[in-house]
Amino acid sequence: MSTRLPLLTDDQVGPPDLVAAIRKRRGGELIDLDRLLLHSPPFAAGWNVFMGAVRTALTLPPLLKELAMCGVAALNGADFEMHHHAPLYRAAGATEAQLAALMRLGTDPGLAHDPVFDTTQQAVLALVVEMTRSVQVADGTFARARAALGSDQAMFELIGVTAAYNMVSRILVAATLTP
Repeated sequence: MSTRLPLLTDDQVGPPDLVAAIRKRRGGELIDLDRLLLHSPPFAAGWNVFMGAVRTALTLPPLLKELAMCGVAALNGADFEMHHHAPLYRAAGATEAQLAALMRLGTDPGLAHDPVFDTTQQAVLALVVEMTRSVQVADGTFARARAALGSDQAMFELIGVTAAYNMVSRILVAATLTP
């Protein structure tokens, strides 16, 4: 694998307590993203806690959370992110047709309105596209997503997941970390 920064080996990663915490969250193994993040232990420590909460502690339904994560990955060309989240998106209930449409979202953001997605998923994807492409979200897009999600907590969590995974994808793409 070729990245702009070298991936740290097991002998290079540290400090040990941080590496142990990351391994625990990951189920025992470091992934290449961890080996990149560990160039800055403070950054990796914050990431581990924050992204752990984003991945496991939110009330946003898993299907919608993974839809947002994969939507961001597709829009930003973050192949590493898509590689790791597409199986989770399918496991959360996405169809192969939905995944195929999502994979083309980066070249055709209009696919956010594809009828392969239900109205809630379309509202979620429209917000993801606007947040990712222009940062600004139109009032109508925000209102549709909020109504579709049904609670302010779910709406905030969708915004937060989209923002968090834009951060992830920007690191992956800038460092050229690919699967």
